[in-house]
Amino acid sequence: MAEQVRIQLGDWASLREAASRIRFSVFVEEQKVPAEIELDDSDATSLHALARDGTGGVVGTGRLLPDGHIGRMAVLAHARGTGVGTALLTALMQAARERGDRDVVLSAQAHAAPFYARLGFAVEGAIYQEAGIDHVDMRRAL
Repeated sequence: MAEQVRIQLGDWASLREAASRIRFSVFVEEQKVPAEIELDDSDATSLHALARDGTGGVVGTGRLLPDGHIGRMAVLAHARGTGVGTALLTALMQAARERGDRDVVLSAQAHAAPFYARLGFAVEGAIYQEAGIDHVDMRRAL
């Protein structure tokens, strides 16, 4: 699927509907994150990314905050392992690089840390709980 993935970047106003749908599917329905904490004030100030498959369907999302944090990376279950996450992360890192960020940071779910490590991120600090899920902070220089 990776060769067919298209990444669309935009603001929250233009990508909210599709990004919210993906995030609620992955985080709220699948991972049981409380719905009331899924959307936050950072959405309005972040650059958002949508991943579309060969049919134009939205299969993933992520965001880049003004301070260089990448977050809310979510890929629908059927599209995992196909390069969608890599395409999203690469596009968000490129956007950060283009605006002059020196590095990017993220709060990875612990089980996903090896994915981020393959893309050059290094763990910083110990595992902690967020929304009942083990997380670890990671950083990558650009």
